[in-house]
Amino acid sequence: MTERFGTEPSREVIRFLEEAGYEAVFVGGAVRDHLLGKPAKDMDIATSAEPAEVKSVFPITVDIGTDHGTVLVMMNGEPIETTTYRTEGTYTDHRRPDDVQFVKSLKEDLRRRDFTINALAMTLDGELIDLFGGKTDMEYRLIRAVGNAADRFNEDALRMFRAVRFTAVLGFDIEEKTFEAIRDNADQIRYISVERLKAEMDKLFAGNDPAKAFMAIQKTGLNFHLPLFPKETEVLCLTAPYETAIEGWACFMIAGEFSAADIGRVYKLSNAEKAFLSAVKEAYAIRVKNHFTIEDYYRYDLDVLMTAEKLFRTNHNARETVSTAEMKRLKQSMPIQSAADLAVDGRKLMEWTGQSGGRWIGEWIGKIEKAVLHDTCKNVTNDIKEWFLYEFNREK
Repeated sequence: MTERFGTEPSREVIRFLEEAGYEAVFVGGAVRDHLLGKPAKDMDIATSAEPAEVKSVFPITVDIGTDHGTVLVMMNGEPIETTTYRTEGTYTDHRRPDDVQFVKSLKEDLRRRDFTINALAMTLDGELIDLFGGKTDMEYRLIRAVGNAADRFNEDALRMFRAVRFTAVLGFDIEEKTFEAIRDNADQIRYISVERLKAEMDKLFAGNDPAKAFMAIQKTGLNFHLPLFPKETEVLCLTAPYETAIEGWACFMIAGEFSAADIGRVYKLSNAEKAFLSAVKEAYAIRVKNHFTIEDYYRYDLDVLMTAEKLFRTNHNARETVSTAEMKRLKQSMPIQSAADLAVDGRKLMEWTGQSGGRWIGEWIGKIEKAVLHDTCKNVTNDIKEWFLYEFNREK
């Protein structure tokens, strides 16, 4: 039974290539996800046409890796990655092939891929091409290397981490020989850049079952060769899927007792990611001691507080926790969200006191914020003025 597959622009790319006399098929994750009933994301195409031939067929193309056979075809505003059938040479650095050779055989192209579930292709007519048993492995929920697993992992050591990542994302198990090859070659992961590891970690944390992946990391021994990984992954707070990848990094930070600076430096996180983790670390320390106060709701962004609350709930098996809905209600009900919401500013304080600017303004703005938060005075200019002048004169 065949079925229609692919976006219309991607189908047009295949149609044009076939009309020009070349083979062209859908390949990779989009085919896998389609068979799993998941929304297909990027539509990747493999073709017997070499890069120059692909470029001759289409009016608008972008060179994004022609040495490796890849051309980006712009079709009706949609970029379609189109790659020539190829085989790969040796992987001296365990990361990327030293050279590639273009071939005319789809089988040779699929043979070089990492796992059988990713070595699937589909024609324009919807016919599945499964040369390595990927569909059967999918039915049995297995992650199996194409061909000799040790060879695949020695070619690109990141494939070992991709295998465990797929356990989180797909909920599959790693096939026995593939698992043994990861265990036997775990030390090869040291060849992989932290940028590539970080990208895989982000996807792992976004998966439905990160606990499954972390247990696989421990059982294969990958944790002994990965930066900052604890040697016993049971300490990780893994009971939930994370809402976002950064929430997963926060869990990793708390479980390993790392600082945001540690993780940020080693895994090269962005400044925004490091700032979020630093705030979560502070908020989590507060939450371990007591419930968040109104000052905490004022000081921290809601997503920081919700992440800290979730980690507290998980790590301490706590029952008396505040629901997400209640946290949102508390945050939204505050009379001000920041100093910018105050009915007065530093100029008013100078006007009322006749004093010039200085550190005292920032100190008094902070006191006014606290007074408004605790409803000691309303966020109204006259109310703040009355309260401020009374307190200011009292402290003279």
